[in-house]
Amino acid sequence: MTRTGELASTTTVREPDQHHGADSPAAPSRHPVRTEEDLLSVRHAVRAATLSAGFSIIDQTRVVTAASELARNAYIHGGGGTLAIDHLTRHGTAGLRLTIRDDGPGISDLDRAFTDGFTTGAGLGHGLGGARRLMDEFEVHSEPGAGTTVIAVRWASR
Repeated sequence: MTRTGELASTTTVREPDQHHGADSPAAPSRHPVRTEEDLLSVRHAVRAATLSAGFSIIDQTRVVTAASELARNAYIHGGGGTLAIDHLTRHGTAGLRLTIRDDGPGISDLDRAFTDGFTTGAGLGHGLGGARRLMDEFEVHSEPGAGTTVIAVRWASR
């Protein structure tokens, strides 16, 4: 099942390989999400990428917060995974695409998972929905038993 949405808008279905009309100037950096230490490393890598892309301090915080939540979900619910960070450019505007993959059990009910307050753990239940609101573009590809991939894009504010 695939769900996408832009900044708390209605959810629409998009082809999994569509790359938002953006060109990626460099190969993505890849980071493991297997341990608690990896979660900290991911935050540092994403912060460095936002600085490199010229994001404002507010956009840096948004992207790092979303990445942290998504990586934690992959670690806790998906048994670990990987994060890829792509630097993008579209019409002269810098952006970042975060792709987080895990081989966990998948998400059986994506609509419910996006609902604030829904949690399968001890958290507050703002994870996926909160991360989606922090990013400009957001896709989730998940099937029960086949893992989950989240693709989230943020464009630098002008």
